[in-house]
Amino acid sequence: MEHTQRQGLLLLTPALLVIGVFTVYPLADGLRMAFTNKHLLKDVTEWVGLENFIRLASDEIFWISLWHSVLLTTVVVILQLIFGLILAMTMNQKLPGMGLFKSIIMASWVIPVAATVIMFKFMAQPDIGFINIVLKSVGLEHLNKYWFGDPDVALAFISILHLWRNVPFYGVAFLAAMQAIPKSHYQSAEIDGAGEWSKFLHITLPGIRTMIIVMVTIHVLWTFNNFDFVYLTTGGGPVNSTDILPVYVYRQCWTSYTLGYGASIGTVMLLLLMIYFIIYIRIYDNREAAR
Repeated sequence: MEHTQRQGLLLLTPALLVIGVFTVYPLADGLRMAFTNKHLLKDVTEWVGLENFIRLASDEIFWISLWHSVLLTTVVVILQLIFGLILAMTMNQKLPGMGLFKSIIMASWVIPVAATVIMFKFMAQPDIGFINIVLKSVGLEHLNKYWFGDPDVALAFISILHLWRNVPFYGVAFLAAMQAIPKSHYQSAEIDGAGEWSKFLHITLPGIRTMIIVMVTIHVLWTFNNFDFVYLTTGGGPVNSTDILPVYVYRQCWTSYTLGYGASIGTVMLLLLMIYFIIYIRIYDNREAAR
């Protein structure tokens, strides 16, 4: 038994080293840096305690970015869940051409993010963009503009980018979970006179509950930490209307070179996600205990 345990630890050692070097050390160093005035253009770094966090409390752009991050994550994850369920239910039907549809549905997921952003930015261009051409064709030419340059709708268009990329992933994951539900459950429900909506509520949703939890958990993390969509489309503009925390951290670290202040924002992001997951796990455990 001891030999087996030693062998197991030996096999785990390379993975533990990789995790330690590329995850634990950067995390610990980032936390340490959050309590310093580290600056890329200064040789001397001093310990400043909670000074960076006190500064955050009066930083208007930080609060705007935090609000945008929470709003974007909440809206996008909820809409992805809803549209993913609809897509999975559609793909679960025996319809003509469904085999071909399933084979190409993940195209938006595998296309590189940069290519996706370029495509959407071109569609949003004034005069020559697909969106404005369609609006002009239906008599709405007065709405012609660069959509990512409008502070009122830029964040909504970034949300659409998230949906276009991730909804197919949700759909395929939910479809796999649905197909694992025994057919006998539906047959028994039909014998009892259950309708489609009743079968969905009492068989399908409970049957894919674990997959829903996994997908929501993963995408809360991914969306809250997502950097590339906002940075590549608007850079946080116009006028901070799409600023989110990851982009703000980037600007503080690599434009203003204030690594200590940027690390303090990253620490706040870490704490917020930890709070979310603690609450989420508590709710999940309580529901499991009540079953």
